[in-house]
Amino acid sequence: MTTYMLDTCICSFIMREHPPSVISRLAAEVERGNRIVASAITYAEMRYGQIGKKASAKHKPLVDEFVKRLDAVLSWDQPAVDATVELMQALAKAGTPIGANDSAIAGHAIASASTLVTNNVREFSRVPGLVYEDWVH
Repeated sequence: MTTYMLDTCICSFIMREHPPSVISRLAAEVERGNRIVASAITYAEMRYGQIGKKASAKHKPLVDEFVKRLDAVLSWDQPAVDATVELMQALAKAGTPIGANDSAIAGHAIASASTLVTNNVREFSRVPGLVYEDWVH
């Protein structure tokens, strides 16, 4: 069984039911019995979407329903923090840092032995040891 950790943009694609390639792949992985999870960091990013200038009244219930369908929202724990700090140090040393939230999501995926699902390959491809897939392309 594979555990797939969805990043924020993939969660957004699924909630909007677009593009079809992401929905099809998600359905196939669920049918295969693979585990579908999100990081607590991704969950926080989705929740932040319900505040601010562009917030919609529809956002909160949409996130609520989406999260119910996940196998889990993984807690931000000590192994996730440690993996994140390690990868941030490695990326800084290489001169190829990525954003703090992306670092945290990548670290969480590594610590939980999950395959990260993203279409942000430009950022996540820099992370040594991260297993990721792009379900969009």
